Amino acid sequence: MQIELIVVGKTDSKEVGALVEMYQKRINHYCRFAITTIPDLRNTKSLTTGQQNQSEGERILAQLTESDYVVLLDERGAEFRSVEFSEWIRKRMVSGLKRLVFVIGGPYGFSEEVYKRANQQISLSKMTFSHQIVRAIFTEQIYRAFTILNNEPYHHE
Repeated sequence: MQIELIVVGKTDSKEVGALVEMYQKRINHYCRFAITTIPDLRNTKSLTTGQQNQSEGERILAQLTESDYVVLLDERGAEFRSVEFSEWIRKRMVSGLKRLVFVIGGPYGFSEEVYKRANQQISLSKMTFSHQIVRAIFTEQIYRAFTILNNEPYHHE
């Protein structure tokens, strides 16, 4: 199974980018893992938030195939403890999925079309994080899930 993380907009912080890259390399020891960045929209001052969501949504949908299992990181989604998330990943791995796709939207969330295409929504917390820092937090959680699945000493419980 391949895991893909689709994100909207580049990371402005070199430190956050380096952290994401470190976890990306670590995850690739367990499975194929890639990050696709949807470019930031230009001239957004003339667009409503709905128009921005629509445009970002079209770009996200263009990255997906029909067979992808798509999971949106959304504040209204299901919450997991790390051990539960690792089990959730394991179940997707043994189900025969070719590609598991997680999506981190822009600052205004997702378009209705993206919500309709998604198979599931998960939440990292009830708190709000910047869409850039979520990349580092979430890639760490994917790495943690694989260390739990492989009984490695990274996670302590």
